[in-house]
Amino acid sequence: MDWRKGTPMNSSPADKGRDIVCQQLREDVDGSKHFETWFVDCKHYKKGVPPTELDNLLTWAQADRPDVILFMISGFLSNPAKEHLENYRRSNRPAFKIKYWERPQLERMARKKITLQRKHNLTEAPIRSAKKIMRAQQELAIRYSYEAVLAHVSKEQRSGRKADPNFAKQLRAFRKLFEKALGKNFATRNYAKSNKFKDGFFLGRMAGKLSALQWVLGDEWDLADYPYDLLDS
Repeated sequence: MDWRKGTPMNSSPADKGRDIVCQQLREDVDGSKHFETWFVDCKHYKKGVPPTELDNLLTWAQADRPDVILFMISGFLSNPAKEHLENYRRSNRPAFKIKYWERPQLERMARKKITLQRKHNLTEAPIRSAKKIMRAQQELAIRYSYEAVLAHVSKEQRSGRKADPNFAKQLRAFRKLFEKALGKNFATRNYAKSNKFKDGFFLGRMAGKLSALQWVLGDEWDLADYPYDLLDS
């Protein structure tokens, strides 16, 4: 496949009416092989593609004689465009085949191309980038540490022991760090208003999420480094 561009610009026009030139290997019944040349013109229109947008490739195909020309349409050809191609076949009897693929055909052919769909974020649940995964891991690590601290405070309060003033100072410092990392409004709305003790299941669930994210980022299982040392920073 040769992706052809007339200029380095993103909106570059096709070169000689074609966006892609393909060489497809064909094998005959006697075992002999040959390459079949395809010229592909890609059209991305909000409305149906008009007939006038087809003539450029048709003209160059008459001169260069590929085996197949293909109009690849992200939407649909207009009805006049389809009639134009049919009239062209009857009137000119070209030496090349004329094909067009519209949106339903493209969706059907791409349905099993999972890697291709993920590359262009076309799947219902596209794979997130490493940057997004790292951001989620960092956010969850801070949230986990904060909730673990609140659990410790709640435990101390239930025991009736007087709070350690140094620890209270660290807790305030960590809350500021938490608000800076996630946004003050988010932190206040979701966590800072509540000092209720989180049970083991809640913290274990968060720890499992954190471990899974760190595994995706390259750590071994069960080696999650929960950042309690943030309190000392």
